[in-house]
Amino acid sequence: MFALDARLQQDTLPLGDFALCRLLLMNDAHYPWFILVPRREAISEVFQLSVVDQQVLWRETASLAEKLKGIFAADKMNIATLGNVVSQLHMHVIVRHEGDAAWPAPVWGKHPAEPYTDAQMASIKEKMQRALADNFSFTEVAR
Repeated sequence: MFALDARLQQDTLPLGDFALCRLLLMNDAHYPWFILVPRREAISEVFQLSVVDQQVLWRETASLAEKLKGIFAADKMNIATLGNVVSQLHMHVIVRHEGDAAWPAPVWGKHPAEPYTDAQMASIKEKMQRALADNFSFTEVAR
């Protein structure tokens, strides 16, 4: 049975589900930083997914990145799966702007997280609802 890693639960806000992945928002207002987690049990590497799930993961990642680039007028999209701290397979999709808090360095560990305000969270959720209306089921964000 799928269960979200405790660290991801602690550091993110749930937005909802695609066909394969749970979509999370890193609770750090420095960057629009999204995380896709395949809802599969005991998976830490992409190659452990079935071939079909690998293809779905990539389609969901690429589609999300394309939408985010437009929504947030990104200068660059960072897409990565590392798993050095959280071994559960998860894909980071991070909107980057020249001059953001970490530019041009990676976002990891650059600055302490700055939690979203309720107003910021409402704005992001509204933008995401417009962009993802067709292939996505939203969850209520518990704050």
